[in-house]
Amino acid sequence: MANDDNVALESVLPADVVAAGNHAWSRYRHYPAFSAPWFAGRTRVFAVVIGSVALVIGFGRGVIDGDYPLGTLGGVYLFASFMLMASTGPAFATWVRHRRWSARTERRAIVAAVLAGILASGVIDWWASTQLDRMFELSVSYGQIPKRAPPGFAERAVALTVNLAVLFVLYGLLGGGLALRTYFGEARRVAASRQKHELDALRLRERDAEQRLALLQAQIEPHFLFNTLASIRALVSQSPRRAEAALDALVAYLRATIPQLREGDNGALSTLGRQLDLAAAFLGLMQARMGERLSFDVAAPDELRERPFPPLVVVGLVENAIKHGLEPKAGPGHVEVRTHADGDAIVLRVADDGVGLASGAGGGLGLANLREQLALRYGGRADFRLIGRRDRGALAQVRVPLEEPA
Repeated sequence: MANDDNVALESVLPADVVAAGNHAWSRYRHYPAFSAPWFAGRTRVFAVVIGSVALVIGFGRGVIDGDYPLGTLGGVYLFASFMLMASTGPAFATWVRHRRWSARTERRAIVAAVLAGILASGVIDWWASTQLDRMFELSVSYGQIPKRAPPGFAERAVALTVNLAVLFVLYGLLGGGLALRTYFGEARRVAASRQKHELDALRLRERDAEQRLALLQAQIEPHFLFNTLASIRALVSQSPRRAEAALDALVAYLRATIPQLREGDNGALSTLGRQLDLAAAFLGLMQARMGERLSFDVAAPDELRERPFPPLVVVGLVENAIKHGLEPKAGPGHVEVRTHADGDAIVLRVADDGVGLASGAGGGLGLANLREQLALRYGGRADFRLIGRRDRGALAQVRVPLEEPA
């Protein structure tokens, strides 16, 4: 099973994850710890540092001992042994990380790899020290270096303590200890970075959704207004009184509607009660236009009226019922708006006794906007259905999550 938490091992880390500056010697740390580019860059940096130290020590040993070939050889041993000590653990860990194991398995295996590298470093250091001691003994036997008196107990104790401390630092830190710390810190920073980017993306989607909702709402309102004004224009010549009544009803409707459309968050403060009141005002406007051909009934339980509800949904469904159900029908018609709670959802039902559903019904602009608004606000948690009724007419049903009052 691949480790889904791993970053791309060949790619540079995001800027908010990198725990290093932009200096030439630290650029390898811009890659994931124990990745191939990280290991190659780290090896080059250590080679320069250790090579410089070995060169100075080898030259100094040659000067002190009066034997430059021996000093050079000692420098070579020093360079080789320190490079192996510094690279063995990280090399093992790099091999492990490129296996792409699960996160848990990888973490355990990398710790084990670094520990194995530290043990190997001890063996390498012992071997290199033995070789250097043998060369020193040979130089003494050839008379090149004066033989020194054996150290005393206190000197040996101090030397052993210092040696152990130095070995602990060398094996533990240079042999992969610091890199191990970087590895675990990197995992935390990568998780935090991903969370931040996901949150930023979510906020961006929310802003985009709000803008799209605002466009949808702006699209719905002119659609309704143009139809209403066209109807009033027709009534002016046919029945001036009805035209005047319809115009008064339109003014009353706009007075109730416009303040709500100006509220913040694109209608986030909309409640079911306010939307039902708007639908009743709209139906009153349509009744003034249609006369006795329209009757309506709008009702909801009092405990649901303060619950949040998306704006313009009720009005859109009522307008759809009149336009496609009652206006084509000869004779009077009735629209009924009812709501009820069903578990953790609010169910809105808009029924009419009009001509029923024609072929291709439900694909108009208004219902398309309604579906998109529900999808943007609730995702898959909302449901919309438009079905034909047995006794002629249609039933539109919207189901949205039941939210607490603001």
